[in-house]
Amino acid sequence: MKKIIQGNIKIITALAVAVGLLLFTFIVAQTNQQKDIITTSGTSTLSNKKIGWGIKREDNHKQPDVGSLNKRIIEQYDGICIGNPEMPYVYLTFDNGYEAGYTEKILAVLKENQVPAAFFITGHYVNSQPELVKKMIEEGHTVGNHTVNHKSMPDISDEQIKIEMMDLHKSIYEKFGYEMKYTRPPKGEYSERTIACTNSLGYKTVMWSFAYDDWDENKQGREEYGKKKVIENVHNGAVLLLHGTSKDNSNILDECIKEIKKMGYEFRSLDQFQR
Repeated sequence: MKKIIQGNIKIITALAVAVGLLLFTFIVAQTNQQKDIITTSGTSTLSNKKIGWGIKREDNHKQPDVGSLNKRIIEQYDGICIGNPEMPYVYLTFDNGYEAGYTEKILAVLKENQVPAAFFITGHYVNSQPELVKKMIEEGHTVGNHTVNHKSMPDISDEQIKIEMMDLHKSIYEKFGYEMKYTRPPKGEYSERTIACTNSLGYKTVMWSFAYDDWDENKQGREEYGKKKVIENVHNGAVLLLHGTSKDNSNILDECIKEIKKMGYEFRSLDQFQR
């Protein structure tokens, strides 16, 4: 009888452990699922799965593959990533998280060549470089919202996104009377939730169809490399992303613009964007 009781206890213990493991697994799975689903300010739930923007380049000036799902998410919320494949239009954009001493030269080149551009700036930039921001606006360029603190959007809540976006929006308006309407997510990281959230704030997200490793301060002094990258990858509807912090970009910009024009392309502003 004692052996029977001991056997039953072992069976019950094993069952209890198994049930406990199943329950634990279920809780973990539910928790992980919840990380990718966050209720927005609206009535629906949208995925918060973090996506890092990327493209697959093509040869012979063909449009790159930006990914059908990524393109759908961006364009669903009135965003921009790549233009009309039939039209030879190019949209030049710069990310200016901080000033490295090259933006004055970049602005001079743009003015000389009569090329419009968009500059996506942070809270640090507008506070430290108000005269440059003023010059961008006065010379007819687009100033875009790159958020106050350059945080990865999927890592913060809707309310935090609103603060990051609208505090900078308010600052630019109060200082220059300028209303921003385009944004670029910091680090190129986003989710459907964050794109919907910024769109609800009145913003169009602007991604890109070309970029290269110009942001790396340790990889400057490669002007021929940079020029080759830009020229070889220009295409109809190109949204070019360059960094204003790159000395190489400031040195090659004039030649790149002239060469791209010779190839038959026309530089346009984001306000002239054609899908």
